[in-house]
Amino acid sequence: MQKILIVKVSSLGDVVHTMPVIADIRRQYPTAQIDWLVEEGFADLVRLVAGVRCVIPFSLRRWRKRLCSPATWSEIRQLRQRLASEAYDQVIDCQGLIKTAWAAHWARATSARVSGLGNRTEGSSYEWPVRFFYDQRVAIEPHTHVLERSRQLVAAALGDSAGLSGEIDFGLDTQAAETALIETGFKLPSSYVVLVHATSRADKQWPQERWLELGQILLRAGISPVLPWGQATERAVSEKISGWLNARLTSVGRAGAAAYVPPALTLPAVTGLLLGAAATVGVDTGLVHIAAALKRPTIELYNFDTAWRTGGYWAPDIINLGGAQQPARLADVRRALVDFGVL
Repeated sequence: MQKILIVKVSSLGDVVHTMPVIADIRRQYPTAQIDWLVEEGFADLVRLVAGVRCVIPFSLRRWRKRLCSPATWSEIRQLRQRLASEAYDQVIDCQGLIKTAWAAHWARATSARVSGLGNRTEGSSYEWPVRFFYDQRVAIEPHTHVLERSRQLVAAALGDSAGLSGEIDFGLDTQAAETALIETGFKLPSSYVVLVHATSRADKQWPQERWLELGQILLRAGISPVLPWGQATERAVSEKISGWLNARLTSVGRAGAAAYVPPALTLPAVTGLLLGAAATVGVDTGLVHIAAALKRPTIELYNFDTAWRTGGYWAPDIINLGGAQQPARLADVRRALVDFGVL
């Protein structure tokens, strides 16, 4: 029985795109024990993935803010001791950064084989000194989707590429996600579309006036826009959009439809929200990639020619719109919603 540690700590979208490697491993090694080292903020989401025995939180973001604290160094020592004590057979760093290679090396004390990326792929972060931490360096064709990059790396590390022939399966526990949403007490409208406007990069955003126009289209069709958020600034934008739309309900909305801003939601609860939506429309960001991972109707909006690298392609109801110098058009979004049967 193999004991395997997957190291992929961030960002949210990258964590989501790594999830299918768990199903790949289990297809070939059904009895394998698979653990995952991930940034603590994403740990609850990874706990939804079938086949992950143990999710090990990695708290680097928090540690960086309190480097002088004895409690921080105590936590770091505890993590190192835990990884060293697990006796992994394989440690696979799917990220290729010094911080993740270093963490993978902590598990090396058990004589585990450490595998990682041997080169940078287009558009992805990679720090070349990581190669000195690895026992096996796997070269990946530079023009490779981020999801396939992880799948190819794991297959090579385990010496078995047969797992790549199977279905892309993210393994998300939809029942647990639905339960997490119910526990929030947020009452869902009968028919809704999730609008994901927030992204960490301003150059990935879709113009706010397009969101307002799309919201009106949905309200006229009797469908409620739901605008989730993660930070205070994102909440302010969600409330601004919903407030503008709801102020005009008498002229644009059908009875029962309104714009909603949910309370702060955990990632499992957000997953439940996306699962129940008639569709999700959003920019290139983690929540949209979760919707695509659920294989629900998803429209991904791009301002760059990067859909080949991060866009969904594993289900017919995932549509990628826009590119460099040609942001996604509202007419194309509306047409996609018609094709989905939402409008």
